Formats: sequence, structure tokens, C-alpha cells
Amino acid sequence: MAVVGIGWWDTFDESKTKVIQMTTTGATRIETSGGTVHGVRIDGVRTWRGIPFGAAERWKAPHPVHWEGEWPADEYGNVAPQTAYNWKDEVIGDEDCLNLDIVRPDTEDKLPVVIFLHGGGFFAGASHTAVLRGHNFAKELDVVYVALNFRLGALGYVDLSSLEVPDAHDCEANPATRDQILALQWVQRNIESFGGDPNNVVLMGESAGGTSAAALMAMPAARGLFHRVILQSAPVMSVHTNAQSNLWARKLAQYSGLVPRTTSIAELRALPFADVVRAGQQMLWKGRGLRQLNAAFGIAIDGELLSQHPLDVFEQSLQQRIPLLIGTNNDELSAAQILFFSKSARLRTAREMLRAHDPALAEDIEAAYGDIGRRGVFAQMLTDAVFWAQSVRLAELHQAAGAPVWMYRFDYAPTMLRRLGVGAMHSMELSALFGDAKSSKASFVLGDELAVVSEHMQRSWKSFIWDAHPGWEPYTAMCRATQIFERETRMEEDPRAPFRRVWEEFDMRGWNGDESSVAMPRPGR
Repeated sequence: MAVVGIGWWDTFDESKTKVIQMTTTGATRIETSGGTVHGVRIDGVRTWRGIPFGAAERWKAPHPVHWEGEWPADEYGNVAPQTAYNWKDEVIGDEDCLNLDIVRPDTEDKLPVVIFLHGGGFFAGASHTAVLRGHNFAKELDVVYVALNFRLGALGYVDLSSLEVPDAHDCEANPATRDQILALQWVQRNIESFGGDPNNVVLMGESAGGTSAAALMAMPAARGLFHRVILQSAPVMSVHTNAQSNLWARKLAQYSGLVPRTTSIAELRALPFADVVRAGQQMLWKGRGLRQLNAAFGIAIDGELLSQHPLDVFEQSLQQRIPLLIGTNNDELSAAQILFFSKSARLRTAREMLRAHDPALAEDIEAAYGDIGRRGVFAQMLTDAVFWAQSVRLAELHQAAGAPVWMYRFDYAPTMLRRLGVGAMHSMELSALFGDAKSSKASFVLGDELAVVSEHMQRSWKSFIWDAHPGWEPYTAMCRATQIFERETRMEEDPRAPFRRVWEEFDMRGWNGDESSVAMPRPGR
């Protein structure tokens, strides 16, 4: 299974956090609710980096912060603890990670605000990954760009309040989501001082960040904190039922070397955060939950912040009914072709995944795709299950509630990747949208034509951000207009309609597999 949310070419590099050759003036000194921040001018923008918006104890809700004196906002802040994926098994980041970055053009204009939630499978990523720093984005789209850091992995997306231990009530079920809401509140209070319009805030999320944005649309606590939404490649299924939350909370205790029924939250809080992160990663990769699309980390249906699955909220028209731009990449999980070497393994995995979610309709999905053990068919079915079908369903429900919706699909891939059979993979649209292909570690394969695609995407996103309309027909039940971003942009009506219809009734809202499918940690880990 491909990692949902990590850019295939651009993992986080902590060595790229220093700022050089910057100038400061009074225009970059801003009073905020937390204190004074002093930003910098660089590359035709004003930027403030690493501004603290909150602090939190482990697995507790965050709270605002205040400081004395002037905060030097000229370097990026701490990232959330995460593994660096190197031979040393290194954990980077710090628990004191609730900070945000702001970028705007070096003008005096009052501008719309874009708040970006990064992807990374809920366990990796940062606001300032090279491709996401937003300098070009802010200048080309003429916006105030805000990127957030929030808790991740075992420290942000495991609901320890579900454990049956005496002090579990002391835990917040959704620490990372609480972080995001606090940041949104901070933006409402402060962004006008940075030249942003608090009444024109666009929430934009990619991959896991897209799922977070969709969930925030479904939460009463986030109502009024944003006014339009952009969802890019959002795996909306990445929400934990109560049963899933309890399963993964117990597994985290086990992978931490503790006994779930006799341990305490206090014992888990006493562990070094690096040990908790490593336990979470062991749980994610060795627990085998991904084989059934039962990821270890996700947003919890806690009965308070999120009362039910976002798709259920949308079905009842209880979400924020605001303009929505939503889409996916054509070949999101094409890399899944190489994960299983035999056709029988791919077939077995596909069937196991489908039956773990909707056993009644699993055979219908298999029949629609044909030979799901073939590499290309297997990858396409996974792409549709994890990203496309759910995005279409969310668009349908949002439109049915009376809110305007626009759908897109990103198809561009350079010749080299097409020859390799991978196409427009997960996260590839980010280089086009942010307009800085050279920031990607795969810039040498992205192709010169990316600039043309980038121009089209930026123009459309700018139109949506400024005027609540990207420039093509809305998506409706009568006209399923979908804008295709390729070398030449085109419109398709109801693309891949037979597959859309077969996924309509398939239920991806909850994992219903056997708990025994999740592996126990090996003795003596």
C-alpha cells in the first residue's frame, strides 16, 4: 500500500530550515494576540516563520500561548515528531510544534487568506517542506498564505481516551484536530494585522490534510472559521470508528512495551516522545493494518468534536454548506503495482481489503474491474477506493445539500513517468500548483510542460479563492463536469461513469475486518 499523504518525491528535510539574506523593516513587525512578531522580506514577499499559536501537554487539548518581548519569526519552527526514515532510526522534531508560517506579497493590499493543511498520512510532513513554502503561490495568486504545523502520528492521531484505564478520561480524542481548530481561531483573531481578510478564508488541504479539511467542514466547533474549501486527493475514509480507535490505542500500548489493560496514561506520558513515535511507526508498518486500509492513525469519531463519519454528516446536510473545489490525481496509487510481486498476492490483498469494508458488495467491485490481480488494474482499483470514489461521493452529497461544487482531475505526468507506467501519482499536483518545480527532488523528471499546467491550475485556484468560482461548470447530478489538467486543459462530463456507479453504494465509512488481522509486536522488540 502506498503511503497516503507523503509526497512521493519530497520527504521532509530538516537541513533546509535556515533563512539567509533577508531584510527586515517596520512592515514586518506585527502585534498579535500572543505578542509581537518580527518577520522578514525575501524574494518579493513578506514572511513570518514559526509563529507559536499554541502549546499542549501530551494527548491533551492545546491552549493559546503568550510571550514577552519580540518573537524573531525569521526561521521555521519545530516540526511535529516523526521518523526521518534513515539508517539511524532517527526521530526529528519536538513536541513543542504548534506553530505556523505566513507568506504574503510585499504590498499593502488587503488579500484573501489561504490556510494549508499538509499531507503525510497523519504521521509525517511539515508546513515548510520545500514545495509547500508558498513564496511563489502567494505572489502568483495574490493571497496571504498560512501553513500549519500540528501534532502527528501516535502523538496526534491515536485516541487514547478510548482505553479502558482509569486516567484515560484525561486524554483528548483528537489532539491534532484540536490543534488545527486553535490555529484557525488564531488566524481569525490576527490575520488582519498581516493584511489578510478574516472574512475571506479558504481552507485548503492535500491528502491527509484534505481529510482533515473535510472533517472540519463537518464539525460545529470549526463553523465560521473558513468560508471556502479546497480538497486535493483527500482519503475521506481515514476516519476511525470507536472500535478502530480502541484497537489502535491498545496496539500503541503494546508496541510501547506495555500491557493495555494494566498500563496507565501516566506511564505512556513518561516515555520519551521519540520512543512513542517509534512505537507508532512499528504499529503502522508491522501491524499490517494497511492491507485492509485500516491505517493506524486517523481522525476519531469521538461523539464530541466529530459526532459521526463526515460522509454521514454530509448525507444529512449538516456540514458547512460553502463553496467546494475538490479533485484527485489520475494515478494516485500507481506505485502500488510494485508492492506485490505475484498476481495471486495482489488478488488476495484486493479481496481482503474490499471484504473488510463492505463484504456484500465486494464481488460487485471485483466484477466491474475484471482481473484485479493484474498490476495496472490493482493499482487503479486502489486509487479509486482510497481517493477518487470518496471524493466523488463527497462532491455529490455537498451539491445535493445546495452548496456549489467544482470537480477537477490532475492528469499531467512527464513522458518518463508515463513510460514507467506510473503517470500522475499522488502529490504530483503540488509542484504545479505551488509553481516551483525546482523545489522537488524529482524536478529533473517533471518536464518543461509543467509550467503550462501550473499556469492553468494557478489561474483556476486564484479565481476560486478570489471569486468563489474556478472558471468551469459546477459539478451537479445532471452535469458531472470535471476539469482535466493536462498539457492541454479540457472538460469531461462524468468521467469513468461505469466505475462511479459501481462505487456509489459501496460503504467505505468503517473498517469491519477481524482484529486478528492486525499483528502483535514481536516479543522483545
